[in-house]
Amino acid sequence: MATAAGKSATDQATTADLEADIEQLKADIQKLTEQLARTGQHGYGAARRAAADGVEQLRAQGEAAFESMRGSAEDIEAQLIAKVREKPVTSLAIAAGVGFLFALLSRR
Repeated sequence: MATAAGKSATDQATTADLEADIEQLKADIQKLTEQLARTGQHGYGAARRAAADGVEQLRAQGEAAFESMRGSAEDIEAQLIAKVREKPVTSLAIAAGVGFLFALLSRR
């Protein structure tokens, strides 16, 4: 009978150890879950900030390109005005020729 009592005590000790281990695992899983939630929120915030910075950078580059094109268009306009004032008859003939070509193309 001593063996049965000893075996029963060992089974209870093992069960108690297993229950303690399970409780420890539950606590560890809870901590990991909380840490993953914090990491996810941090990652979302970092991604959002990076996207906002990227949008701002693209906007600035777009504005710079627009200003550059505007400056180029103003330069071309100034050159065209200077050429028309320099040679008005030639400019009028070129404009009439281009108009005639557009008229021919629009008929088709």
